[in-house]
Amino acid sequence: MRNLILTTAMTVALGLSFATFAQQTAPAPAPAAKPLSTSLGMVVFPAKGQSAQQQSQDEGECYAWSKGQTGVDPMAPVATTATTTTSTTTTTTSTSSSTTKQSGGGERVRGAARGAAAGAVIGEVANDDAGQGAAVGATVGVLKGGADKRKKQEQAAQQQAAQEQAAQQQAASQQQAATQQQMDLFKKGFAACLEPKGYTVK
Repeated sequence: MRNLILTTAMTVALGLSFATFAQQTAPAPAPAAKPLSTSLGMVVFPAKGQSAQQQSQDEGECYAWSKGQTGVDPMAPVATTATTTTSTTTTTTSTSSSTTKQSGGGERVRGAARGAAAGAVIGEVANDDAGQGAAVGATVGVLKGGADKRKKQEQAAQQQAAQEQAAQQQAASQQQAATQQQMDLFKKGFAACLEPKGYTVK
């Protein structure tokens, strides 16, 4: 009798342990699929008690309808014009560089002429040798002219870079605004289709 009670108790304990283990290892239920409207940043409430399956079907139909009416597909956004902007910027930069090179070519020559003239005067006054003074002055003038040329080129490059950055920011801003307008248009169509089907759309 005692053995029978002991065996029964062990069987019950083993059964309870197995049931607890099965509950712990049971897979969690899969999360419900995300509604299409949520992906669009909209909230749709089934005002007539439609099932989740019915809502999903209605949203799919309204997505296709709005896409057909507006010509906008949020799942396939329009490609940006960044490539065009970059190529235009590159062309502008190279044109600006060649212009800077052409306009800055005479800086050393002009510097040498000014330096030679000043050097001749100083040389004549200092030690009665205008030729030597002119040679020294020309050398100094060439160096100064080269430094001036580099300074102007750096300033032009900085100005060009600032203009390019401003143009890129403006293009990005315009692209973002255009994309937002298209999305707003699509959402209006999506809501206009769902509301008559008994949904509240926000």
